[in-house]
Amino acid sequence: MSPQEDTLPPVPDDIREAGRRVPEHWLGVVDPMWSGPGSPPDWAVTGRWRSGPDGEIVEWQENPDYRPSPRALGWPEPEDEVDRAVQLATTGYGPGEAVPATLVGHEVAVLTAPDGGLLCAVAPGGTPVVPLFTSPVFLHTAGRYAFELVAAEDVVARVPGGHALYLNPSAPVSMLLDPDVVRDAVRDGTDGRADAGSGDAGGTGRLLTEGVRPVRGADA
Repeated sequence: MSPQEDTLPPVPDDIREAGRRVPEHWLGVVDPMWSGPGSPPDWAVTGRWRSGPDGEIVEWQENPDYRPSPRALGWPEPEDEVDRAVQLATTGYGPGEAVPATLVGHEVAVLTAPDGGLLCAVAPGGTPVVPLFTSPVFLHTAGRYAFELVAAEDVVARVPGGHALYLNPSAPVSMLLDPDVVRDAVRDGTDGRADAGSGDAGGTGRLLTEGVRPVRGADA
C-alpha cells in the first residue's frame, strides 16, 4: 500500500482493478439503486476515485449532492408496493405522488376505537393522525390491537377533519399523508398500479400541507 492510500477509505476491488486499466482517470461510483437510462444525475453519484499514473488509486472525493437510496442506507426490503413507494419518495428516488397513487386499490388495516370508529392518535410533531397499515408485518409490529380491513380509498371518507393518515407508523420509514391527495388519486382514476419509481426520479413530492411528508424511523 502506498503512503497516499493510508489516508483513503477502503478501496473496492472493482475500483482498484478499473484504476489499473485506466491510469490517471476519475472513476465515478453510482448508487446501487440507480437504474435510469443514460448518465446518472449528480445526486445518484456517491463520489469518485482517481487513479494515478501507475494505475493505483490515489484520491477519493465525496459528492456533497449525493442522496443515499434505501438500499445504500441499509433499509429492509419493502414489504409491499406502498412501502416501496414511501421509501423511494423519502430518499428522492421516486415521486411523492406515487404514494397515494399506489395506495388506491390497496387493502389496509386501521385500528378501531371502543365505539367502533377509527382509532386516532398524535404523530411526532403533534399532528392528529389515523394510523394505517399496508402490511401485516407493520400491523403486528405495532402491537395487539383490534383492527379492521378496508380499502384505502374508503378510509379517507371516515377520517376526522384536520387529521392526516399515518402510513405504517411501525415501519423503518413512515409517512404522513393528507387524505385529500388520496381522494385526488381516486378522482384521477388511479388504480393502484402506478409506477412507484425505479430510481430515476428526482423529487420527494409535496409536503404534508399539500400531500406527503416522510417520517424517518418508527419513533422519529
